[in-house]
Amino acid sequence: MAKRKEVSDNVKTIKVALQEGKAIIGADRVLKTLKQGSLTGVYLAQNCPEELRKNIEHHAALADVPVIVLERDNEELGTLCKKNFFVSVLATA
Repeated sequence: MAKRKEVSDNVKTIKVALQEGKAIIGADRVLKTLKQGSLTGVYLAQNCPEELRKNIEHHAALADVPVIVLERDNEELGTLCKKNFFVSVLATA
């Protein structure tokens, strides 16, 4: 039989945020909302570009928002969000 993967707490949080409409997808929208200071967490794909990662981590540190690097690449994160494109940056409000 196939083994079932354990779903992490981060993935559960993302799924709940998506269902409630509190998820923000995309680097530009996440950075804009980070500057406004109304986020509870930022999630990055493991293969997020280094320059983008540093920029988001810098703004998140200023806003005192945790940044979590997921063990999923941007293709898997896009599938998790039920989008037909890759997602490198996702935030919860």
